[in-house]
Amino acid sequence: MDHLRYGADATLKIDLRWAAALRSLDKSRMMRMLAGMEYDSDILIVGGGLNGPALALALAQTGLTITVIDPLSETVRRNAAFDGRAYALALASVRLLGAIGVWEGVADKAQPLLEIKVADGRAGEGASPFFMHFDHAEIEEGPMGHMLEDRFLRRAFLDAMTDDSNITQVRDKVQSQTITTGGVSIDLASGKTLTGRLLVGSDGRSSGTAQRAGIGRTGWGYGQTALVAAIAHQKPHDGIAHQFFMPPGPLAILPLPGNVSSIVWSETDETAAEFASLSDAEFIEVLRPRFGDFLGDISLKGKRFTYPLGLTIANSFIGDRLALIGDAAHGMHPIAGQGLNAGLRDVGALSQVLNEASRRGEDMAAPNVLARYQQWRRFDTATLALATDLTNRLFSNDNPLLRAARDLGMGAINAMPGLRRSFIREAAGLTGELPELMRG
Repeated sequence: MDHLRYGADATLKIDLRWAAALRSLDKSRMMRMLAGMEYDSDILIVGGGLNGPALALALAQTGLTITVIDPLSETVRRNAAFDGRAYALALASVRLLGAIGVWEGVADKAQPLLEIKVADGRAGEGASPFFMHFDHAEIEEGPMGHMLEDRFLRRAFLDAMTDDSNITQVRDKVQSQTITTGGVSIDLASGKTLTGRLLVGSDGRSSGTAQRAGIGRTGWGYGQTALVAAIAHQKPHDGIAHQFFMPPGPLAILPLPGNVSSIVWSETDETAAEFASLSDAEFIEVLRPRFGDFLGDISLKGKRFTYPLGLTIANSFIGDRLALIGDAAHGMHPIAGQGLNAGLRDVGALSQVLNEASRRGEDMAAPNVLARYQQWRRFDTATLALATDLTNRLFSNDNPLLRAARDLGMGAINAMPGLRRSFIREAAGLTGELPELMRG
């Protein structure tokens, strides 16, 4: 009616002012206004560990606004000291970290994984003559991955999120979550309420986000506990990772920069509790016959940690305007070192699905959109969980028949270049349907 009241010139001026106002808004805010809705952020992510920030950075690149909610203060997270905790980042995961602007800040602190040696053995007896040896030289892409300490990766994520104007960090605890018309709201312990279009749970194996959504879990414990520590050694590791399969559970020796390696040592719950209570000197004494002398004299560097081992998978990775990533969706045995790598695959897949839906003008939290994410990740996760579960059950015992069979199997794989190359590509995270962020 404006053109009837004011004439064509006035109408043109109004249209131009409206167009200028829309151009001054970011893309996501414009979409919310046109839909007649307003949110605090497009995406609310509960959990500020590693996968949550990775997803926030990936989505922020597309123009979406994100709020990351975590109760742990930034001071505590940023000032973590050396404690030996580290991640074996597959090549595909390194590519994703590079694509979201994180890898450049940590690359000089990472140790390339050049070789992996896998062997059967017993404490004090050394490795069996049957083994698998994977060398990065057998693939064209370079190192199979990199080892990186937890403290460096967390700080890099904090820095990247702080520098991104599309990301807001909130230090608070979620008390409740509610699905609203066209969105979701969460109530925080501080009394504040936040709203968004989609809620993402990245809050660990006991995910409160999943529980509040009524999503159950399937899984079991292994009766094993992982002992984690950093070990200094006399000789250089040459970028070689070792996996020793022993009757109580595997011992992974993973190279860090310098003459230092991170160990993930699986023992029965009872034995692990006993070893965890030992003094540092006593701990090294019980580790030494299992570790071996191939790296010379060894000593403890930093603190020791323990955590129970088990398999747990959410019965659904999605809910009403909700998606789960990382350990909130799946937690598995560290036997293949794929925990964080699997979570980063979730990040790559979910960010791609949401970005494609947004470009098509779809409601990114619609059931059919989120179903694409679940379909993409569910089979891959189930396959990986089954593989780690079967491997742990096959190797964590001293049955002579199984021992003979697995030793012959490893020897056969090692003698077949084509099959060995397939295992190397699997370790590098280069198999399956890779998200765009992991393709380089």
